[in-house]
Order: sequence, then C-alpha cells, then structure tokens
Amino acid sequence: MPIAATFEIEYLQYLDAEGKLVRKDLPDFAQDTGHMVELYKLMASTRVFDTKSIALQRTGKLGTYASCLGHEATHVGIGSAMRPEDVLAPSYREYGAQLYRGVRPRDVYMYWGGDERGNDYQNEPAKHDFAWSVPIGTQCLHAAGSALAFKIRNEKRVAVCTIGDGGSSKSDFYGAINVAGARDLPLVAAIVNNQWAISVPRKIQSGAKTLAQKGIAAGLACIQVDGNDIIAVRQAMSSAIERARRGDGGSVVECVTYRLGDHTTADDARRYRGKEEVEEAWKKDPLKRLRVWLETQKAWNQKMEDAWQAECGEWMDNEVNAYLETKPQPVTAMFDYTFAELPADLARQRDEALALEKGAH
Repeated sequence: MPIAATFEIEYLQYLDAEGKLVRKDLPDFAQDTGHMVELYKLMASTRVFDTKSIALQRTGKLGTYASCLGHEATHVGIGSAMRPEDVLAPSYREYGAQLYRGVRPRDVYMYWGGDERGNDYQNEPAKHDFAWSVPIGTQCLHAAGSALAFKIRNEKRVAVCTIGDGGSSKSDFYGAINVAGARDLPLVAAIVNNQWAISVPRKIQSGAKTLAQKGIAAGLACIQVDGNDIIAVRQAMSSAIERARRGDGGSVVECVTYRLGDHTTADDARRYRGKEEVEEAWKKDPLKRLRVWLETQKAWNQKMEDAWQAECGEWMDNEVNAYLETKPQPVTAMFDYTFAELPADLARQRDEALALEKGAH
C-alpha cells in the first residue's frame, strides 16, 4: 500500500550523566564558558530557593508548594532561550525560567502564601508574562492566544508555554497546538516530561513512544531532548523560538527529566514509586553534570562553589524576610480583581467581609 506520511523524532544531547560531551558541535553559547557559569549559578540558586521554599512550608510560613527539584536544567534552559519581548505561560513549578526572567522569590512566596499580589511581577521582562496556572493545561491556550495576537499585529514575538507529561494528555494542550499548526502561529510548547503525573507514571500516561510526536498531528516541528542537559534544552528551545520568530511555524519540545521530589508538599511520592528508581534518577542530576563539565573546562571549582552557595544563602534570607514583612491585603481584596462591576451578590458578600474585618479590629 502507498505510504501517506512518515515521521521521526530526533533526540538531542550534548552532556551525558557523567558530564562528558557526547557531541563535538557545541553551540556558540556553550563555547562561552563565562555564560555557562552564569547558567550554572542560576541552576544552583534555583535549588537553594527550592530547598528554602520547602522549609518555609514545613514550618507553616507557606501554603502548598510545588517543588522543582531535578528540573533546573530544563527550566533555566527554557528561560535563557527566550528574548525579553517573548511571553512565557508557565504552569506552577517553572521557577528557574521565571527567575531568569526577573520573577523574585518573594513573588513566588506571596503567591503560594495566598496573596495574589505575587502574580503582579515587578521586574522586566517577567512583567508581561502570565501568572502561575494551577488548572492543568489552560496556560497552553493562553499562549496560543498570545501567539495569534503577535501574528495579527505582525510582531516578531514568540509565546512559550510549559506543560507536564500528564498535562500533555489534556484537551487544552491539543487545542493549543492544533490552532498553532492550523494558523502557523509563533508558539513553542515545552513538555517537561518528569515521568510522573502526580502518581501516574509516564508508561501508562500515553501509548506514544515519545511525547514530542504529539505535535506531529498538529503540523508542528518536534524534538525530544535530554532535559537534564542544559546545553541540549537551550539549543533546542533557541532553535524552535527563532524558527517561530521567522514565521516558519511552531514547535513541540519534549524535555526528558525527572521529578526528584514530591509532586507538591501535599504529596508523598514514596506511596507510589520505589526508592531505587529515585536513587537511579539522582545519578542524572542536572547540576552535577554541568558542574563536572565546567570543572574540566577550568571554569569552576570548589572554592567558587562555596562562595556562591554562601551568596545564595544571603540572597534567600533577604527574599524570605521581604516576604514575611509584607503587610497582608485587606480581606476585601479577594473581590477586587475579577469583575469590572461587582455583581450584587458578591457586593453583599464584600460588605459582610468588610464588616467582619472591622469588627475583628
């Protein structure tokens, strides 16, 4: 029978788990060891931030928090591939990408602490990025809408969304990539495949051999990369973003990584996955492999590591203090940012809340 279509998914990796190069054609950015040091420092500071975040939650100073442990290369790779004028539509754990684009830890803490002002990013270029999205997949539609606006306005900007392996099974994701393919939109969808959709393993999440190939049906360019190799993530994302900027269409980039921690602080991953699996995943630690490579390039050493860890500790102390010292909003703030004109029933509830707050004082 005649063949209607064929396809293949390329896999990209530069650094293996031991920090050794598996390809000789290093991208230009990776040949700048000073730049790679800066990326490593952000990955390391993201891990310090994550550790502090969990400690805050465990001591009752933060609400439920979604850890990014193990995702540092994927997240920083995504953020560093974007231009300031591009737009990021994250889910709820892409802190490395957001920190790169100017989101402060205190913003993250305000959000997970129940204060919506955390979504009001103060720094560029994060100021025009989307807020965290806890509903699974809706951020992909927001990104597709932004990409459509960029095309209509003839703006050379790209919308980037992130989605987990489980989220890539949602209709929101499929709808977003379908319209991106049909309308030739500047959209790049990064699937952060960390192997677990809460307690559902990748092996039963989808029958597809790769998650990247989901973009084939939408007519998008697709690639799978080692998500623990920041060089591979950055290169694949940069190529996809610039392809979209040129008007050559969108892409799906699958970053294969691992969630080393619990899904959130409300989860106990020990109930559904074995200790041996996690120990094996730690051998592919993204920070370790990049640090080893930088050390072989004589660009990093233990003294520099110790100094940077100390600087990160001071940075986090300042951010935590800024968060804890922020005065809470009035209880009525929950009514202030949803409707241009508050419906009568909510107006009554607002008045009742205001009366109760005044009575408490």
